[in-house]
Amino acid sequence: MEKAIHLLQNLASGKVVAGLFIITQAVYLTMLLYTLPAVQSFAADKALFDLSLFGYSYDEAISLLEALGAEGRRVYLELQLPLDFIYPGLFAISNALLLTWIYRKAYAPNSRMFNFCLLPFLAGLFDYLENIAIIQMIHAYPHLSPGLVTLSSTFTQLKSGVTTIFFILLLIGIYRTVKKHFSLKKG
Repeated sequence: MEKAIHLLQNLASGKVVAGLFIITQAVYLTMLLYTLPAVQSFAADKALFDLSLFGYSYDEAISLLEALGAEGRRVYLELQLPLDFIYPGLFAISNALLLTWIYRKAYAPNSRMFNFCLLPFLAGLFDYLENIAIIQMIHAYPHLSPGLVTLSSTFTQLKSGVTTIFFILLLIGIYRTVKKHFSLKKG
């Protein structure tokens, strides 16, 4: 873990963070504005798996897959999910470096807070596992096992929870950086 943190600390420059942030946000915006609405158009009144932050039940999964229909399930598989296999890796790398870059301004280089810089990789892992489970559910429909739905929903919840913790830690880092900056200006 120390080697990974040291590597992040060495790579986290403003230019690298900005470049990766722009690429990551471009992929995210493409999903948000194009691929997710394309899938959503087949089941306008249903929450997609990716966007169900608190998970979903077996009945909700069946209802969504039924509402999507064959064409909606195909669009999910062929349009949304391929892009969502690029995004988690970008999210993990760009946000780990962003958090490291912010924390370098707020904490001593040997602070244990840098351990949290690895959290985006955990969020990315859960996102990949969620995507794999969604693919399995789409392929299994209509013979969907409750266990697969529970597993997929759990990955969705874990992804959402870890991502939320990441953003809280990012805000803490920003707050500490700003506070430190203004303390130095006064002194």
